[in-house]
Amino acid sequence: MQSAGALTSTELAAWAGLLSAHRRLVLVLDAELELATGLSLSDYDVLLQLAHAPEGRLRMSDLAEAVLLTRSGLTRLVDRLQERGLVERVRCPGDGRGLNAVLTDTGRERLQEAAPHHLAGVRRHFLDRLDPADVERLAAIWRSLADDEDDDPVSCDAPRA
Repeated sequence: MQSAGALTSTELAAWAGLLSAHRRLVLVLDAELELATGLSLSDYDVLLQLAHAPEGRLRMSDLAEAVLLTRSGLTRLVDRLQERGLVERVRCPGDGRGLNAVLTDTGRERLQEAAPHHLAGVRRHFLDRLDPADVERLAAIWRSLADDEDDDPVSCDAPRA
């Protein structure tokens, strides 16, 4: 086993490649989606998370975690989506301080209009560049990384940077 601080050249290439590919894909998918639909990739992600949530609603804190934004970053994004009539904020039942973000009918329509553009971009810039066996391998790799219960970022036992 390698020491914690050392990466082989292959390991470094795998890690750097993931970061570079992610950055490139997010930039190009965001730009294409914005041009085609007026929605940013972050807008789309929020609408998608809400569409998949029970009753089209999520607590703001849960939504922030789902879309990987800080609470303040999500608040600003939801403010913009609310101004456009795509989401609304409502008090959480039984918790006067908590807020839910709720997908509006207009938001659901915009998501349905945007989905074909976004999915075509995912296919064009990602899936079409891989053979089916690579897609299967990547899906298995991402599942194994996502399922690692030892990587709890809020654990008190996690090493400090």
